[in-house]
Amino acid sequence: MKDSGAMTEWMPKPNPAVDLRTLALSPEEGFVLSRLDGATPARNLPALTGLPPERLRTILSRLVTQGALLPTPAASPAAPVAAPPAAFEPQRRTSPAAPEPEADLPVLDLTPLDAEPGADLPALDATPLEAATTPDTAPDAEDEPEAALGNYRQLFELRLHPLPEDQRIAHAHAAEDPILSALCFDPVPAVIKAVLENARAGLPHARLVARYHRNPVGLEALCARAAFAADTGVRRWLVRNPQLPASLFRRLWSARRLMELHKVGNDRDVPESTRRAAREVLRQRFASGPAEEKVELILNTEGRALAALIGLPVDGKTASLLCGRTYRSPMLIQNIARWSAAPPALIAHLLKQEAVRRQPQLRILLARHPNAPADAKRGGA
Repeated sequence: MKDSGAMTEWMPKPNPAVDLRTLALSPEEGFVLSRLDGATPARNLPALTGLPPERLRTILSRLVTQGALLPTPAASPAAPVAAPPAAFEPQRRTSPAAPEPEADLPVLDLTPLDAEPGADLPALDATPLEAATTPDTAPDAEDEPEAALGNYRQLFELRLHPLPEDQRIAHAHAAEDPILSALCFDPVPAVIKAVLENARAGLPHARLVARYHRNPVGLEALCARAAFAADTGVRRWLVRNPQLPASLFRRLWSARRLMELHKVGNDRDVPESTRRAAREVLRQRFASGPAEEKVELILNTEGRALAALIGLPVDGKTASLLCGRTYRSPMLIQNIARWSAAPPALIAHLLKQEAVRRQPQLRILLARHPNAPADAKRGGA
């Protein structure tokens, strides 16, 4: 298999000189491009993408032809795809929202200090913004590879951070990747605002800011963009950011489902201040939220969530939905029995369950509940 042998040697690398939003990429091509970091051999791409080698060869060939990938090195005559014509010049789309670079800005040397001359930094996730702004549809797996993050951080610390703040702001307004991604590591909120105002900024940049920026002002600027604030990846990193203001968390999560709030409140990777805010919002939402969400929360957590809802009663619809189910889980029954606000109808319903009749200790626990029927209290005594 000549093609298969060739594919084992080639490491497809995105072309940092091309504005990927100008290319007519199919969703499948954008998906493959988002998985390329310049350091992954082509032989590993079938396992990484789940696509067959024949299909990958076709996609990689088209990406090279369009200029999305750097041309195949001439030293690899057995490369699986053809290099684009030598005269190929990718068309660049100018955007009125992206100001031209300042004439007096220094030309940045983007070569890492420990890299060979001419080496390129890994390109950023190439998924077009308009194809990935729908809430809860962008998979978390699209976060940058750790190797790329290290290069972006190195670029910022060694090349960009020594520049004056006003020059970094000017670069952020007009930059392309990899500079734009590197500036997402800037600790100054004004630079982050400039990054977000750049017409080339997309969800990958927003996720970098949510993950690494440590100033509440910059996080507020990030969440002011509805498409960014609604992204699953941005939210995932925001709740892990120790500088996320409690007020911003409440504003963004006050309408989220009860189960999502419960998960945030019990996630050990989330700072305690945010977990506490999540538990407060959970109690507020439980008092006025839909009955279906309350039932989902109680059943899916086997009643463990009730420990954070002490003193909060449920409405008639919630009680009716809970009473319409069969209970077999001893853990769920025990947690409801320890819930002081459990409605009398639910306690009476649990006492009739087969699991309770077979386990006297469950019946005794339910009989001691303040809302248990009088005859059950006498029997439990």
